[in-house]
Amino acid sequence: MKFKEFSLVIVITKEKGIKMVYYQKMTPEGYKEIEEEIARLKKDRPRRIKILQEARSMGDLSENTEYTEAKRDLGHLQSRLRYLGKQLKYAEIVETKDDGKVDLGKTVVLKFDDDEDSEEYKIVGRMEADLAKGKIAFDSPLGQAIMKKKAGITATVEAPAGEYQVTILEVK
Repeated sequence: MKFKEFSLVIVITKEKGIKMVYYQKMTPEGYKEIEEEIARLKKDRPRRIKILQEARSMGDLSENTEYTEAKRDLGHLQSRLRYLGKQLKYAEIVETKDDGKVDLGKTVVLKFDDDEDSEEYKIVGRMEADLAKGKIAFDSPLGQAIMKKKAGITATVEAPAGEYQVTILEVK
């Protein structure tokens, strides 16, 4: 049996299994937002526990909708805390460089060829992306097309709905 050469070596043992860690790229601002959300949720946790305790004291738990809802809400909060904690644990904070190229953490002004208006977007990590707030992920189709390019370049975006052209007017 022949094996091809790979740049990633994976060691499999009976005791430990496969170990691969994937770090999520993130801006310092995105990291801070997650920290703030965790703090808010931890602050709200005692209130939700109190609601659960009060609902539990109402008697029969099998037909107690207040108890069921309070238990579900506390479970959602705990789940969100675990999820956000993992996001921080596996975050790779990327600092921006002042090299004039589109990169994570930078703001770009783009002109779509089929539109006369220009739009401003901040390039962020996957977990921070929010188009309504003008934040696009570096690994989205648009993000991939413009990454590491300078102002004045026209890039082709290969999106699921089809290709389109975008010109980078400014990189901040």
